[in-house]
Amino acid sequence: MSSALLIDIGSTYTKVSFFNLREAALLTRAQASTTVSSDVNVGLEKALEQIPNWQDAEYLLACSSAAGGLKIAAIGLVPDLTAEAARRAALGAGSRVVKTYSYELTDGDVEELQEINADIILLAGGTDGGNKEIIIGNARKLAESELDQPILVAGNRSAVSQVEKILQQGQKNYYITENVMPKLEELNIEPARQKIREIFLEKIVAARGLDKVKKVIDGVIMPTPAAVLNSAELLAEGTASISGWGELLVVDIGGATTDIHSAAKGEPRQAGVSQRGLEEPFMKRTVEGDLGMRYCARELFEVINISRWQKTYQKLYQEELNIDKLKDYIGRITTATEYLPENSEEMKLENLLGREAVRLATARHAGSIKTIYTPQGASFIQRGKDLTGIKNVIGTGGIIVHNECPEVILQGVLQENQAKEESLTPTAPNFFLDDNYIMAAMGLLAEGEREAALRILQKYIKQLSRGKE
Repeated sequence: MSSALLIDIGSTYTKVSFFNLREAALLTRAQASTTVSSDVNVGLEKALEQIPNWQDAEYLLACSSAAGGLKIAAIGLVPDLTAEAARRAALGAGSRVVKTYSYELTDGDVEELQEINADIILLAGGTDGGNKEIIIGNARKLAESELDQPILVAGNRSAVSQVEKILQQGQKNYYITENVMPKLEELNIEPARQKIREIFLEKIVAARGLDKVKKVIDGVIMPTPAAVLNSAELLAEGTASISGWGELLVVDIGGATTDIHSAAKGEPRQAGVSQRGLEEPFMKRTVEGDLGMRYCARELFEVINISRWQKTYQKLYQEELNIDKLKDYIGRITTATEYLPENSEEMKLENLLGREAVRLATARHAGSIKTIYTPQGASFIQRGKDLTGIKNVIGTGGIIVHNECPEVILQGVLQENQAKEESLTPTAPNFFLDDNYIMAAMGLLAEGEREAALRILQKYIKQLSRGKE
């Protein structure tokens, strides 16, 4: 039997799945608390004890988001251009961008970088042949600092030789890759994504203590969010012999963040609309660090006005929201992050938080359209992706998976539920549920068995409802 043991070492739980690849069947799955602070193998072995004959698997692979996941600080030139391009490259590699800097680094910025202690510093800046002074000056600041993280240079190629010399003299651990924005508003993030993954394998896995997993399996090969993005791309595009589902959106709500992945071109769908701004990648991931369901539930509450909370609750349950009870519940779940709703009233509050997290995260991920009035008449400008025509939305993450009514939360993506009419979020999608946490596992398997991974994805991702025709 051709089989695969696929492991996701999360911050809270280590999840293990065992598959029969020939039959595209999930044989069994198990989980145990992650023990990354001591020896990650302890938690892993507890999970493996529940999987018979796992040693016989042909593939033994793992991804990880333990110990906070892969954290990157991005440095660029202009905030909306090279700094944003660097941020997108980092997010596309499955990392969490803890800070983005623009223009010249100050002494205070360097001190903040030391406090942040990111795993990788991504240094960009300037189009090829454009401004060289900023990236060279920032390289000098980094070289003179006590920072010892790997530095990935992905900026103006005309400045690379000088930047390399500066970092070499500063005895820094650095890597060179192609410019993330070689031409104005033109993205080139794939080389940086690949290099970040190499650094993850070479440096970060060992630093996290995750190299100990190699005693059991073939090793940790990517961050968990990168595995989910792999799955989204595979499911959307298909293979040479199996058709994909077409453009789609993946919604992943966690305790600390809400992640949105889109596999879509996002080009204007209406006639007469012009697209402006930075080029959008087909595969896009955004991470909202203020929209989590536990660790930052207070931030989620504060970023949305009271009237919006009341309006959404009234729409969902045809009754008034007691704001004090919502505040009390938020206080409880931020203090005890493993707390789960104990009654129907708390479940309503949980769903309210989840729906609003999804709504706002999707609005930030998607583009928007603006009407500009000129002497010649009205014109329409689109910035970001148009996701109105997306037909498939997949939900994953504990609050969605372990919910009797996951659609209540997922419907937050709908354009009709957005606060602003110009938001280009989905209008009438089909909703699906990744109730077996297949996405991360198949992102791993796709590295060697794309068709088997796609068959399993299409078999186990469960349809909840069909969108409007």
